[in-house]
Amino acid sequence: MGTEGTVLGVVIAVIGTIGAVLVARVSAPRPAPASGPAVLDDDRTAPALEVSPEIFSHFSTRIASLEDKVDHLTRAFEAQTVRATTLERLLRQAMRIIRSANKRLRGAGLEPEPVPRELVPFSIE
Repeated sequence: MGTEGTVLGVVIAVIGTIGAVLVARVSAPRPAPASGPAVLDDDRTAPALEVSPEIFSHFSTRIASLEDKVDHLTRAFEAQTVRATTLERLLRQAMRIIRSANKRLRGAGLEPEPVPRELVPFSIE
């Protein structure tokens, strides 16, 4: 099972990336409530922060790219979770089959087969 380290690494990377995105969203400054433009005493609107279109397009592209990467990692994580769940179910099923076969062998007076060490954690005892 040489892929366990790789799968674990992917899982840790996905969780770390999701955590980083959530921390960034939580710590981002909140916009003021949208109750209309602020008006000064002499009917002028309050000055607003303006960002050049080049800067805005540059960062919006990077943010969109990062969101796409997080979505890709989320899909990969979900696919690996499904694979791991299916693999665990198959290993438990293999353990049940081995136990059933060993029970039949003992009933027939024969020596039961040893249970592989890899399947011991999936025992349902």
